[in-house]
Amino acid sequence: MKTDATYQLNNTAICSAVAVEAPDRVTSAWIDEQLAETYQRLGMTPGKFEQLAGVAARRWWPEGASFVDGAVDAGAKALAEAGVEPGQVGLIINTSVTREHLEPSVAVQVHHAIGLRPACLNFDLSNACLGFINAMQLAGTMIDAGQVDYALVVGSENVRGLQQQAIARLQRPETTVAEVREQFATLTLGCGATAMVLGRADRAGSSGHRLLGGTSRSATEHHDLCVGDLDFMRTDTRGLFEAGLQLALETFAESEQQFGWTDVEHMVSHQTSLVHITALCQKLGLDVDKFPLTLPEFGNMGPAAAPFTLAASQDRFSAGDRVMMLGIGSGLNTSFADIVW
Repeated sequence: MKTDATYQLNNTAICSAVAVEAPDRVTSAWIDEQLAETYQRLGMTPGKFEQLAGVAARRWWPEGASFVDGAVDAGAKALAEAGVEPGQVGLIINTSVTREHLEPSVAVQVHHAIGLRPACLNFDLSNACLGFINAMQLAGTMIDAGQVDYALVVGSENVRGLQQQAIARLQRPETTVAEVREQFATLTLGCGATAMVLGRADRAGSSGHRLLGGTSRSATEHHDLCVGDLDFMRTDTRGLFEAGLQLALETFAESEQQFGWTDVEHMVSHQTSLVHITALCQKLGLDVDKFPLTLPEFGNMGPAAAPFTLAASQDRFSAGDRVMMLGIGSGLNTSFADIVW
């Protein structure tokens, strides 16, 4: 039975999906070294980023580099891979949480750098870690409505400065155990960029991957569990884990009859921790091998995580495979997207 939170698309296909890696590899062991004195003073044990979250490393953009360059790079590569000219794009949505200023939008910079036409609608869509999946729904709806033939969705995150500030803050002699725990999630984040071209399925032919629809659900009573800006982010890690898992389970159960999620071959999830993915699999009786992982090497890339993982895992997918994209974002919100590869 269809609910108000579900949507169906009839003529939308994913024409390409691209992942762009940030070049500087930063290990969890290195971060532990920076916090060694704090750990010793507080009686805390290093190694928790890898042991609890499963993050062995994350990536940073080079010092002074703009995350916008990552979005531009990803967007241009996605268009080239799809065989779509910039002049054919009718919509570009930037979904980055990262921004260098409040206005104008990041989308205008990407629009200009790629050389999209003046008639191409452009704007930012921000919804914590769900922005990209939300943008896929919006783009698909506009494509189905005949308003645009092709849409470009981009996202790029830069957490280098945020993490450098967090490390410096935790190195202070007055740092408490509670403050270390509050900054744990911040230090599992990673930089990276991703892009997707969506278009009309009746034009994409055999090269397109159908986006059939999806579903969403919210639990906004938990809006205070993770709050951040470009200088500081605080997270109730345990509270976010429990509430996020419960919301994902409720959404899965509510839409299982319509979408048949248990028959999906691949589940591409927003990736906060291996503990979360493992717990989700256990609760739903799913095989953890269905979940391709980028978290151990790239960290949690926010809204870029799920599309980055989708793009990086394409060699695992065969024609006709069903792929579910799953996102959980601070707020709390969750969204699933149903794809036939």
